[in-house]
Amino acid sequence: MSELTLTEQEIIRREKLKELEEMGIDPFGEAYHRDSNSALIFEAYGDKNKEELEEINKVVKIAGRIMTKRLMGKAGFLHLQDKDGQIQVYVRKDTVGDEAFEYYKHTDLGDIIGVEGQVFRTNHGELSVKATQLTHLTKAIRPLPDKWHGLVDKEERYRRRYLDLISNDKSREIALFRPKVIRAIQHFFDSKGLVEVETPILHSILGGAAARPFVTHHNTLDMDFYLRIATELPLKRLIVGGLEGVYEIGRLFRNEGMDATHNPEFTTVEAYVAYSDMEGMMELTEGLIESVALETLETTDITYKENNISLKAPFKRVTMSDLVKEETGIDFEKVTSDEEAIKLAKEHNIELDKHQQSYGHILAEFFDKYCEHKIVQPTFVYMYPKEISPLAKSNKEDDRFTDRFELFIAGHEYCNAFSELNDPIDQRERFEAQLKEKELGNIEASEFDTDFVEALEYGLPPTGGMGLGVDRLIMLLTNQDSIREVLLFPHMKPRANE
Repeated sequence: MSELTLTEQEIIRREKLKELEEMGIDPFGEAYHRDSNSALIFEAYGDKNKEELEEINKVVKIAGRIMTKRLMGKAGFLHLQDKDGQIQVYVRKDTVGDEAFEYYKHTDLGDIIGVEGQVFRTNHGELSVKATQLTHLTKAIRPLPDKWHGLVDKEERYRRRYLDLISNDKSREIALFRPKVIRAIQHFFDSKGLVEVETPILHSILGGAAARPFVTHHNTLDMDFYLRIATELPLKRLIVGGLEGVYEIGRLFRNEGMDATHNPEFTTVEAYVAYSDMEGMMELTEGLIESVALETLETTDITYKENNISLKAPFKRVTMSDLVKEETGIDFEKVTSDEEAIKLAKEHNIELDKHQQSYGHILAEFFDKYCEHKIVQPTFVYMYPKEISPLAKSNKEDDRFTDRFELFIAGHEYCNAFSELNDPIDQRERFEAQLKEKELGNIEASEFDTDFVEALEYGLPPTGGMGLGVDRLIMLLTNQDSIREVLLFPHMKPRANE
């Protein structure tokens, strides 16, 4: 173990730790039974004046971290922070006693204490607690970073999230907002009669999405497993089994790049409803997003970056080929061959990999280049090419397409959904096509899931399915441009000295 190098402040704090022990105080404390907190106090007494508070004479027990401290002779103030915010505490020597006041004088910023006292309003009008008793709970032997509020190094904020939560009100708000979104999603699907389920994270077959997996090894079975890239195939097996409506909120893992909207592990919600289809999933998706916004924000009108966005259903619907036509003038519905599509790609400087030398892949590349980033208001883009939709049902009017949509808002994709392919013969052929793409170098192509095809052979009712990125939804609702702001522990590149 390397020798511990301490700063002057850290040495002083360790000396104070020993002083506490000499005073018979455990530096790292014991349980403290609170009966209130900053939010409850402001909610109950924020509208009361000084005289009303004196008449009420409310005594509370609170606890938290010391964030500010002022000593003025035989009295002083501190701000105590808990998960909901801060409240001022007034400490007088003649109220708490000599011993407690001496302890107060020796406290440091970052220390955690318990306070019992009366709720009152100071002469300057600030709602506060007049301490009658102080209880030491935890000594902070490392000082909080200086001027942490002004720190612009986001990397450090993400690496040391505990300090970010202590010092950054917005980060704490997002951390507490996230579970509200999760609850709101559950409330919506529960109200629709869907059953929340859990499916395996370790998969022996790669499938359910186009993505590179993480691979791990099971020692007892002596075989490799993938960390799941989607929950789709297990959930559809449950529909075969007769559960009729299921959803799962869970972590997915994709061994891909990291940027403002991508983290190697992330959270999605997938839902599957028997006897539904793509249209049903559009209604379910727009209803979900509207409901979550109303439950968590009490409005469907939000601001994201510089855009005013309405999340009120219904959302706009447009085909992928129509959008490409709007932006480029090319009508892909009239393109009749792969060769013609390849020629158009070359004319527009779109580079294609070996597995992309086909009509469907090229249409998707045109959409990615010319359309996706221009969509601002919630828009369902549907009629996706079959080549990039191995699990979606073919469109009856044009077999080149599937009944699949993705939801785009402010230039980003939020949801993927479709009428589920329930023809086991067609599904087998799609899997075989994916294997050919893998041979051509598409490392994200699906593998052949024999058991899933067998499940379809027992009969999957006509079904609609959708998957929505929970992290991106939280980014949207909190107006954050980086996924790292809404994940408590995002993955980071190692520091240079690590």
